[in-house]
Amino acid sequence: MNEFLVLLLAYCIGSIPTALIVSKVFFGIDIRDYGSGNMGATNTFRVLGSKYGTIVMVVDMLKGLAAVKLFLLIPYYTDPIHTTDLVNLQIGLGLSAVVGHIFPLWADFKGGKGVATLFGMVLAIQPYVALACVGVFLLVLYTTRFVSLSSILAGVAFAVFILYIFDEPQQLYRIFAVSVALLVLLTHQKNIGRLLKGNESKAGILKYRDRRKARRRDLDDVD
Repeated sequence: MNEFLVLLLAYCIGSIPTALIVSKVFFGIDIRDYGSGNMGATNTFRVLGSKYGTIVMVVDMLKGLAAVKLFLLIPYYTDPIHTTDLVNLQIGLGLSAVVGHIFPLWADFKGGKGVATLFGMVLAIQPYVALACVGVFLLVLYTTRFVSLSSILAGVAFAVFILYIFDEPQQLYRIFAVSVALLVLLTHQKNIGRLLKGNESKAGILKYRDRRKARRRDLDDVD
Protein backbone atom coordinates (compact mmCIF):
# COMPACT_ATOMS: atom_id res chain seq x y z
CA MET A 1 0.00 0.00 0.00
CA ASN A 2 1.42 3.42 -0.95
CA GLU A 3 1.19 6.82 0.69
CA PHE A 4 -1.67 8.08 -1.45
CA LEU A 5 -3.90 5.17 -0.51
CA VAL A 6 -3.27 5.50 3.23
CA LEU A 7 -3.92 9.25 3.04
CA LEU A 8 -7.19 8.53 1.24
CA LEU A 9 -8.08 5.94 3.87
CA ALA A 10 -7.29 8.47 6.62
CA TYR A 11 -9.65 10.95 4.96
CA CYS A 12 -12.39 8.31 4.87
CA ILE A 13 -11.89 7.55 8.57
CA GLY A 14 -12.12 11.26 9.37
CA SER A 15 -15.30 11.45 7.31
CA ILE A 16 -17.19 9.14 9.66
CA PRO A 17 -19.99 11.51 10.84
CA THR A 18 -20.04 10.59 14.53
CA ALA A 19 -22.37 13.38 15.68
CA LEU A 20 -24.77 12.76 12.80
CA ILE A 21 -24.91 9.02 13.53
CA VAL A 22 -25.49 9.59 17.26
CA SER A 23 -28.17 12.22 16.68
CA LYS A 24 -30.05 10.07 14.18
CA VAL A 25 -29.76 6.75 16.04
CA PHE A 26 -30.66 8.04 19.52
CA PHE A 27 -32.83 11.07 18.76
CA GLY A 28 -34.03 10.68 15.17
CA ILE A 29 -32.74 14.14 14.22
CA ASP A 30 -29.97 15.68 12.12
CA ILE A 31 -27.64 17.51 14.52
CA ARG A 32 -26.89 20.03 11.77
CA ASP A 33 -30.47 21.33 11.98
CA TYR A 34 -30.01 22.43 15.59
CA GLY A 35 -27.81 24.72 17.64
CA SER A 36 -24.94 26.15 15.64
CA GLY A 37 -25.63 23.72 12.78
CA ASN A 38 -22.18 22.25 13.30
CA MET A 39 -21.53 18.51 13.26
CA GLY A 40 -19.03 18.33 16.08
CA ALA A 41 -18.64 17.67 19.78
CA THR A 42 -19.31 21.27 20.86
CA ASN A 43 -22.72 21.42 19.19
CA THR A 44 -23.52 17.90 20.39
CA PHE A 45 -22.82 18.96 23.98
CA ARG A 46 -25.09 21.95 23.45
CA VAL A 47 -27.99 20.12 21.77
CA LEU A 48 -27.88 16.53 23.04
CA GLY A 49 -26.24 16.93 26.43
CA SER A 50 -22.98 15.97 28.10
CA LYS A 51 -23.41 12.18 27.77
CA TYR A 52 -23.72 12.15 24.00
CA GLY A 53 -21.34 15.08 23.61
CA THR A 54 -18.69 13.06 25.42
CA ILE A 55 -19.31 10.03 23.21
CA VAL A 56 -18.94 12.12 20.06
CA MET A 57 -15.81 13.83 21.36
CA VAL A 58 -14.09 10.55 22.27
CA VAL A 59 -14.96 8.84 18.98
CA ASP A 60 -13.83 11.88 16.97
CA MET A 61 -10.52 11.79 18.85
CA LEU A 62 -10.17 8.09 18.05
CA LYS A 63 -10.62 8.91 14.36
CA GLY A 64 -7.50 11.08 14.44
CA LEU A 65 -5.55 8.49 16.41
CA ALA A 66 -6.54 5.65 14.09
CA ALA A 67 -5.69 7.68 11.00
CA VAL A 68 -2.15 8.41 12.24
CA LYS A 69 -1.57 4.72 12.99
CA LEU A 70 -2.16 3.87 9.32
CA PHE A 71 1.59 4.34 8.80
CA LEU A 72 1.91 0.77 10.10
CA LEU A 73 0.52 -0.41 6.75
CA ILE A 74 3.73 0.73 5.03
CA PRO A 75 6.81 -1.20 6.28
CA TYR A 76 9.22 1.58 5.27
CA TYR A 77 7.91 3.88 8.01
CA THR A 78 8.23 1.29 10.77
CA ASP A 79 12.04 1.47 10.51
CA PRO A 80 13.44 3.75 13.30
CA ILE A 81 16.00 5.29 10.91
CA HIS A 82 13.19 7.01 8.96
CA THR A 83 11.98 9.17 11.86
CA THR A 84 11.66 12.42 9.90
CA ASP A 85 9.76 10.74 7.07
CA LEU A 86 7.53 9.05 9.64
CA VAL A 87 6.61 12.34 11.35
CA ASN A 88 5.85 13.91 7.96
CA LEU A 89 3.55 11.02 7.03
CA GLN A 90 1.85 11.03 10.43
CA ILE A 91 1.09 14.73 10.13
CA GLY A 92 -0.26 14.13 6.63
CA LEU A 93 -2.45 11.27 7.84
CA GLY A 94 -3.76 13.27 10.77
CA LEU A 95 -4.54 16.28 8.63
CA SER A 96 -6.32 14.06 6.10
CA ALA A 97 -8.56 12.82 8.92
CA VAL A 98 -9.19 16.39 10.08
CA VAL A 99 -10.12 17.45 6.53
CA GLY A 100 -12.41 14.43 6.39
CA HIS A 101 -14.09 15.52 9.61
CA ILE A 102 -14.57 19.09 8.38
CA PHE A 103 -15.66 18.01 4.88
CA PRO A 104 -17.03 14.49 5.39
CA LEU A 105 -17.54 12.35 2.32
CA TRP A 106 -20.40 10.50 4.02
CA ALA A 107 -22.33 13.62 5.12
CA ASP A 108 -22.54 15.97 2.13
CA PHE A 109 -19.18 17.59 3.04
CA LYS A 110 -20.82 19.44 5.96
CA GLY A 111 -18.97 18.44 9.11
CA GLY A 112 -17.48 19.83 12.30
CA LYS A 113 -14.46 21.95 13.17
CA GLY A 114 -12.00 19.09 13.66
CA VAL A 115 -10.67 19.96 17.11
CA ALA A 116 -11.33 16.55 18.70
CA THR A 117 -9.84 14.79 15.67
CA LEU A 118 -6.79 17.05 15.92
CA PHE A 119 -6.40 16.04 19.56
CA GLY A 120 -6.56 12.38 18.57
CA MET A 121 -3.88 12.99 15.97
CA VAL A 122 -1.60 14.69 18.51
CA LEU A 123 -2.28 11.89 21.00
CA ALA A 124 -0.88 9.41 18.48
CA ILE A 125 2.21 11.47 17.62
CA GLN A 126 2.96 13.30 20.89
CA PRO A 127 0.96 11.66 23.71
CA TYR A 128 2.41 13.82 26.51
CA VAL A 129 1.61 17.02 24.64
CA ALA A 130 -1.89 15.72 23.93
CA LEU A 131 -2.50 14.89 27.59
CA ALA A 132 -1.30 18.36 28.57
CA CYS A 133 -3.75 19.90 26.07
CA VAL A 134 -6.56 17.71 27.37
CA GLY A 135 -5.69 18.93 30.86
CA VAL A 136 -6.08 22.53 29.67
CA PHE A 137 -9.36 21.64 27.97
CA LEU A 138 -10.83 19.97 31.06
CA LEU A 139 -9.67 22.72 33.41
CA VAL A 140 -11.26 25.44 31.28
CA LEU A 141 -14.41 23.35 30.80
CA TYR A 142 -14.72 22.75 34.54
CA THR A 143 -14.20 26.43 35.27
CA THR A 144 -16.39 27.97 32.56
CA ARG A 145 -18.56 25.16 31.03
CA PHE A 146 -17.79 26.65 27.59
CA VAL A 147 -16.72 23.81 25.27
CA SER A 148 -15.75 26.29 22.57
CA LEU A 149 -13.50 28.30 24.89
CA SER A 150 -11.96 25.06 26.16
CA SER A 151 -11.17 24.01 22.58
CA ILE A 152 -9.71 27.40 21.67
CA LEU A 153 -7.40 27.59 24.68
CA ALA A 154 -6.33 23.96 24.29
CA GLY A 155 -5.45 24.66 20.63
CA VAL A 156 -3.39 27.69 21.57
CA ALA A 157 -1.77 25.73 24.42
CA PHE A 158 -0.75 23.06 21.90
CA ALA A 159 1.47 25.55 20.08
CA VAL A 160 2.91 26.83 23.36
CA PHE A 161 3.71 23.30 24.54
CA ILE A 162 5.38 22.31 21.25
CA LEU A 163 7.39 25.51 20.83
CA TYR A 164 8.45 26.23 24.38
CA ILE A 165 7.62 23.59 26.99
CA PHE A 166 8.56 20.41 25.08
CA ASP A 167 10.76 22.26 22.58
CA GLU A 168 9.99 19.87 19.70
CA PRO A 169 13.08 19.61 17.40
CA GLN A 170 11.16 18.66 14.23
CA GLN A 171 10.71 21.91 12.29
CA LEU A 172 7.67 20.68 10.36
CA TYR A 173 5.93 19.77 13.60
CA ARG A 174 6.64 23.23 15.02
CA ILE A 175 5.10 24.82 11.94
CA PHE A 176 2.17 22.44 12.24
CA ALA A 177 1.61 23.43 15.89
CA VAL A 178 1.39 27.12 15.02
CA SER A 179 -0.92 26.30 12.09
CA VAL A 180 -3.21 24.33 14.40
CA ALA A 181 -3.50 27.25 16.83
CA LEU A 182 -4.35 29.61 13.98
CA LEU A 183 -6.80 27.10 12.48
CA VAL A 184 -8.62 26.68 15.79
CA LEU A 185 -8.93 30.46 16.15
CA LEU A 186 -10.13 30.77 12.55
CA THR A 187 -12.77 28.04 12.79
CA HIS A 188 -14.09 29.42 16.09
CA GLN A 189 -14.59 33.02 15.01
CA LYS A 190 -18.36 32.86 15.55
CA ASN A 191 -17.85 31.28 18.98
CA ILE A 192 -15.36 33.99 19.92
CA GLY A 193 -17.90 36.62 18.88
CA ARG A 194 -20.60 34.99 21.01
CA LEU A 195 -18.21 34.68 23.96
CA LEU A 196 -17.36 38.38 23.78
CA LYS A 197 -21.07 39.28 23.60
CA GLY A 198 -21.97 36.86 26.40
CA ASN A 199 -24.25 34.82 24.12
CA GLU A 200 -22.30 31.56 23.97
CA SER A 201 -24.18 28.52 25.28
CA LYS A 202 -22.72 26.50 28.13
CA ALA A 203 -22.49 22.72 28.15
CA GLY A 204 -24.96 20.82 30.33
CA ILE A 205 -22.07 19.39 32.34
CA LEU A 206 -21.70 20.74 35.91
CA LYS A 207 -24.92 22.71 35.64
CA TYR A 208 -26.01 21.44 39.08
CA ARG A 209 -22.82 22.90 40.58
CA ASP A 210 -23.68 26.29 39.08
CA ARG A 211 -27.23 26.07 40.40
CA ARG A 212 -25.92 25.40 43.90
CA LYS A 213 -23.63 28.42 43.63
CA ALA A 214 -26.55 30.55 42.44
CA ARG A 215 -28.67 29.41 45.38
CA ARG A 216 -25.84 30.23 47.81
CA ARG A 217 -25.55 33.73 46.29
CA ASP A 218 -29.31 34.21 46.66
CA LEU A 219 -29.16 33.14 50.30
CA ASP A 220 -26.25 35.49 50.95
CA ASP A 221 -28.21 38.34 49.39
CA VAL A 222 -31.17 37.57 51.64
CA ASP A 223 -28.93 37.60 54.72
